[in-house]
Amino acid sequence: MTSLIFMHFLLLGLRAIGTTADTWRRCTDFPPLDLLSFVLERDTSKLVPGVHMKQAGGARGVHFSSPHSSMSFPSSQLLVNCDLFPKEFSIVLTLKPKKVEKKRVGKKEEEREKGNILQRNKERGVSGEEQHRERRVTSNEEHGRVILGLRLSRKHLHFLFRSHRGGVERWVFRGDRLADNQWHTLVLVVGSHHVRLTVDCSSSLEIVPSRPFPSDLNIQGSRFHIGSRGRWKGLYSGMLRQLVLVPGLDATHHICPSSHPQLAVLSVPPLLSDLPVMGREGEDHVTSYETEEQVSVGLERPCSEPLQGQMWFNPLSKGLYLCNGMVWITVLEDHKRLDYLLEHQVLTTSSETHDVEVFQVPGIGLMAAMAHRSTSGSAVYLWSRTGFQLYQNISTYEALAWRHFSMGKKIYLVVSNSGGRPDKPQKSETDYSVIYKWSKRRKRFVRFQTLQTHCARDWEAFKINRQTYLAVANHRQGDKNHTIDSVIYKWNRLTKSFEVYQMLLTSGAYDWEFFTVGPYHFLVVANAFDGVTTSVDSVIYVWVNGSFQVFQTIKTFCATDWEMFQIGSRVFLVVANGHRFHGNRPSRYDINSTIYELDMIGQLFVRFQDIVTYSAVDWEFFSLGEEYYLVVANSFNGESYSLNSILYRWQGYEGFVPVHWLPTIGCSDWEFFSSKGESYLIYSSAKAPLSKVFKLKTY
Repeated sequence: MTSLIFMHFLLLGLRAIGTTADTWRRCTDFPPLDLLSFVLERDTSKLVPGVHMKQAGGARGVHFSSPHSSMSFPSSQLLVNCDLFPKEFSIVLTLKPKKVEKKRVGKKEEEREKGNILQRNKERGVSGEEQHRERRVTSNEEHGRVILGLRLSRKHLHFLFRSHRGGVERWVFRGDRLADNQWHTLVLVVGSHHVRLTVDCSSSLEIVPSRPFPSDLNIQGSRFHIGSRGRWKGLYSGMLRQLVLVPGLDATHHICPSSHPQLAVLSVPPLLSDLPVMGREGEDHVTSYETEEQVSVGLERPCSEPLQGQMWFNPLSKGLYLCNGMVWITVLEDHKRLDYLLEHQVLTTSSETHDVEVFQVPGIGLMAAMAHRSTSGSAVYLWSRTGFQLYQNISTYEALAWRHFSMGKKIYLVVSNSGGRPDKPQKSETDYSVIYKWSKRRKRFVRFQTLQTHCARDWEAFKINRQTYLAVANHRQGDKNHTIDSVIYKWNRLTKSFEVYQMLLTSGAYDWEFFTVGPYHFLVVANAFDGVTTSVDSVIYVWVNGSFQVFQTIKTFCATDWEMFQIGSRVFLVVANGHRFHGNRPSRYDINSTIYELDMIGQLFVRFQDIVTYSAVDWEFFSLGEEYYLVVANSFNGESYSLNSILYRWQGYEGFVPVHWLPTIGCSDWEFFSSKGESYLIYSSAKAPLSKVFKLKTY
């Protein structure tokens, strides 16, 4: 019996819309479309019933046991502004099908199944008689519904599509090697004169059909169904790790050859990629992600590599947590609601602080790096029961920001210096920012690499296709030149260093924010000043063909920060606007900062809500249970630096409403963090040598 393995375009009904084939738009010039990421990341807080995350064979995947409506979505959400499916494309999928027991069949049925087997010879095609047997119209149940699909039976892989004549054609590949209860990566390439299947980067199976794939396959009003075809019959049973549609390209050369051909990667959802504990070669095992064994109860133990995959139940918070080898990940937790904020610690610092970065170091604990204004250095603090305690001093030069990131198991910190060279801290047009690496032996951060920057205001670290990048926001060169290049660096595995990858022209850049929506990667810059006015465009870039291209520009006013957040399936961007200034006119500090929401249909961010702020320099988003919050760093109202920063709560239709007013002095940054089931906020001050930690009391 055939099982639907990953998708169907399910036609909901074509209707005349006054167009002809000459005016239909073909789906071309799209980047690889990560279908699995798109359905999983619409709500990463939980998976839907019948769809579970498991680990097996040293890799994490999504296990399908029953269909669910949320694993379906309109094709127009990804194939935007087009009507015709690409006539050339690739499909990349990594799967581990459930082993199917053999069934006894009659002689006639067995012979018919054998007729579907193709030659395992890439050079040789299939005879006309064999092609006729491979292409057969499906039953009336499928007729008029399926536009395109891929199925897996016990011995065959079936590729189905609507033919020129309106029926459903089926091309069949031998799939018996897939029924071995192991991971496999498949690349199906549909070209103008051939159809080719590559399994685990080995030899290919090829069909040379008498008629090419249709060039007028209309997808208007259609839907993707992943794991089913929208009903119980034809349900895929097994695990899925990767599912990517690549319009117009042969994806084989992008993932092959591979050191792990059964798990070759083009685009794996982040939810599935930040693992795994690899099994020994040849080992067939299922880890505790799948068996869900070993649940400890009681006081928290540090999550470390030996505990990876184990679960912990905290009876105090009524929460269930999973260890990923570094930190405990919330699986289930009693819903919390914010009652009030209690001042937990006043942290006296050696200097005013522009930025604080909170992060975890495995085996050590929770840390906070403070970007101190002075030229005497910055400090790293370690969290304890009473609060943050000084752990390490690091030489910095009028530091403006810290950014923490990791590559594999290695931990790094990069600082934005604005006060000159480390050996010559006097003012100059060129500064040198520094990357530090955590030394497990010394239990300290040590200097790793120095990069030339220009009054760097921010660093952003991110990964695309398993490659690590760093983006620096260069604010100005000298005192007057604000329109300069900011730089994106890429990690070179051979030289073991970051190298210049792309330059982007910015205007007084203040902040970078990277985020991913479905298969798309975005990078947005906060442009603050062009030398004349603070009324400048900030720019949202999208990753296309290996580089960032302009996606949308938004008018901002001394933009100092962007914060991306999601509520359910809704995607938002909020900007912190600092002040209005033009020429010799007086500055205005009480201005609107704006929340924008991504319009999936229009493919752009649109204004959602304006909030009055006072020279805002930072937004921080966080959630407690099912409640969502934004806190703004108000720094100056034109007269005083002592003013309230405000905490806002999500109220659905009303947007965000103010619920708490927090007294701050020159507030420059907010960070949310959790420790031992408790939640905290810390703010830094750019006008006083102190930072404060607030404890969030919940009920």
